Amino acid sequence: MAPPAVFLALFFAYPVAAITARGLHEGGRWHPGRIAEVLTDPGIARVVWFTLWQAAASTVLTLLLALPGAYVLARYDFPGKRVLRAVVTVPFVLPTVVVGSAFLGLLGRGGLLEETWGLRPVTGPAAILIAHVFFNYAVVVRIVGSLWAQLDPRQEEAARVLGASRLAAWRTVTLPALAPAAAAAALMVFLFTFTSFGVVQILGGPRYATLEVEIYRRTAYLLDLPTAAVLTLVQFAAVAALLAVHARTARRHQRTLGLVDAARTARRPRGARQRMLLAAVLAQIALLVLTPLAVLVERSLNGPDGYGLDFYRALAETDGTFAVAPLEAVGNSLAYAAVATGIALAVGGLAAVALTLPESGRRAGRLVRGFDALLMLPLGTSAVTVGFGFLIALDEPPLDLRSSWILVPLAQALVGVPFVVRTLLPVLRAVDPRLREAAAVLGASPPRVWREVDLPLVRRALLVAAGFAFAVSLGEFGATVFIARADAPTLPVAVARLLGRAGEANYGQAMALSTILMLVCTATLLALESIRTDRSGEL
Repeated sequence: MAPPAVFLALFFAYPVAAITARGLHEGGRWHPGRIAEVLTDPGIARVVWFTLWQAAASTVLTLLLALPGAYVLARYDFPGKRVLRAVVTVPFVLPTVVVGSAFLGLLGRGGLLEETWGLRPVTGPAAILIAHVFFNYAVVVRIVGSLWAQLDPRQEEAARVLGASRLAAWRTVTLPALAPAAAAAALMVFLFTFTSFGVVQILGGPRYATLEVEIYRRTAYLLDLPTAAVLTLVQFAAVAALLAVHARTARRHQRTLGLVDAARTARRPRGARQRMLLAAVLAQIALLVLTPLAVLVERSLNGPDGYGLDFYRALAETDGTFAVAPLEAVGNSLAYAAVATGIALAVGGLAAVALTLPESGRRAGRLVRGFDALLMLPLGTSAVTVGFGFLIALDEPPLDLRSSWILVPLAQALVGVPFVVRTLLPVLRAVDPRLREAAAVLGASPPRVWREVDLPLVRRALLVAAGFAFAVSLGEFGATVFIARADAPTLPVAVARLLGRAGEANYGQAMALSTILMLVCTATLLALESIRTDRSGEL
């Protein structure tokens, strides 16, 4: 636990505490009365309520729509499956401001929905919920599907032989086995929608705001640090309570499962029912995921003189308002994301292993549950707060990193670590401990036990975790926008700068750069999908 705990203490707890203290500590003394003033404000109460209910609704809706997709991609084998799995993950890396703009062009006034089919525009909470499903569909498919693909189908088949119906066998055998992964995915979706920023800011307009949007408004526009600090504490307390409940229930429902190689469980669809399910999931993915992406590509090609590559060519030019050409952000993002992924895998891998070790006593159990909750806090804390905290706290020796390039990967790794932990943990906990004990009895050292027993079983989940960490690092915007240097912007930062400037050319270049980000992510995920693993651990 020590390395992950030190990492989070230095690069999460310390910066967040520094920026929060600055808002509540003034004139040499603390001002706790500001907390009561903010919490009794009716406007703030409405923001808190909207944040809670939209996050809960988004989580339920995402689970209902994505679980069939997780099943199909885990259990069925069909042409184009690897490409489809990579494409499904692409929305997760797109900057939220870009997705908000794409959905505005698709669902808003004058958008594709109104112009092409003459339907009424979809705005407000409905548009926000649809966009959140678009974003988080991959979370459920990847986390739940990773475990689902390794569940031995013979267990459910045995229940059918003993007289259970298809639904009863799924409810009593498969569902309990998937519960930890489904709970982890639901937690991730809730945290992301609870701290939603770009989507709500664009699609919600001035009427609807989450805590994250309100913190940004108070900090960037009103310079109201006391209110922003109180809202950060409210967000922090709500997330901490949720994570504490999750850690307790997840540990209680931990169970050993019979895992098999994922390649052995996938099969071609058989019969009309299975083909209909596959067709329905493919149609759902086309509507929810591919259509907004297609709108993004169309807008990047639709120039003032018709369709062409004018916006892409302009990305290689510098017009004086950018320190470097926007296209240079591609190389910066790849380099930053690679370093951030390495950090996230090292920190998150150690943390996941620590959480699976046997507990000795009630005190140790509380420590493990607290550590489990701590690992998820970066996802539930305002990225704006983290970014400002980096600038304020990490500017003096021995942590004078404000001018260092490593600051960006560190901020990105904070978001990647929870994904690594949540992806690896259900699989690690499902490994039968008797396998490790047998290897130890035969004389294997602890490192060799891990290499020969655990690693072959969790290697697929490790690759999924690496893909998620790389993807979220590519798309991280909230904290990076405050710490990325002007001469070394990331792709999301460059896109946001282009969107912040008026003119059709800037908007088209932003869409072109977002399309490049989408293609880079797809290529990376396809490369990971092409790596095969088997029970012997050979790549």
